[in-house]
Amino acid sequence: MHAAALLGSRAPSRWVWTRVAGDAVDLTALTRALRNHDRRGLSRTVAATAAVAGITAVDVYTAVRGRGTGRKPMRLTASTTVAKSPDEVYDFWRRLDNLPTFMAHVEEVEVLSATRSHWKVTAPFDQSVEWDAEVVDDQPGRSLGWRSVEGADVDNEGAVTFAPAPGDRGTEVHVAITYAIPGGKLGEAVARLFGEDPHQQLDDDLRRFKQVVETGEIVRSDGAPWGKRARKEFPQRPAQPLTDEELSELRAELASAKGASV
Repeated sequence: MHAAALLGSRAPSRWVWTRVAGDAVDLTALTRALRNHDRRGLSRTVAATAAVAGITAVDVYTAVRGRGTGRKPMRLTASTTVAKSPDEVYDFWRRLDNLPTFMAHVEEVEVLSATRSHWKVTAPFDQSVEWDAEVVDDQPGRSLGWRSVEGADVDNEGAVTFAPAPGDRGTEVHVAITYAIPGGKLGEAVARLFGEDPHQQLDDDLRRFKQVVETGEIVRSDGAPWGKRARKEFPQRPAQPLTDEELSELRAELASAKGASV
């Protein structure tokens, strides 16, 4: 059925995403098998898992790189309040090469002119995409709008507005971004399965934006001190119980701490 759809469809990348979804189910079953293995035939299970992982990587690469009607626009919105004046907040965002300091998946923004820039962005599944963008609306202290130019890896457009917050509490920042996600809603669902929820990404980016504008740096914990090198720690995933090995390590650390305090 997959083969017939891939060969007969005018938008095969859409059907490749169904293969990725099936691959994800297979990997989930194999992972559970490895966790609860009785050690008999373990090497065959490991080999099967490795084979399916390789197939998944190929399917994902094909789907992400696919072109055609499989790409459907998706709109993201988020807001935050920054304890700075609208002019200060606008000035920081308008310097587009500042964006990688708080946007976790933006590797680089090269300013080419007053209205044009080149973006390099990390995409789901360790892919990367690039495009040129142009500023289409620029009202200092009030708003900034942009859109990708023809030939972009990912067609996108967005706008950010800056408004005085009630009670003289700083600036309300409202962001709206629309872009074509590979595979439409199915691609979005599979991306979320692998911890790449676009909505969560934008919320996290604005949280870091607020920190860097207000304090001059992003506040980091001892567990994630390396900033963008810790990107894999940013996505939100469901909580899971500790494994037996993790529980043993935790008990050992607690015992060591107790002995030190005595």
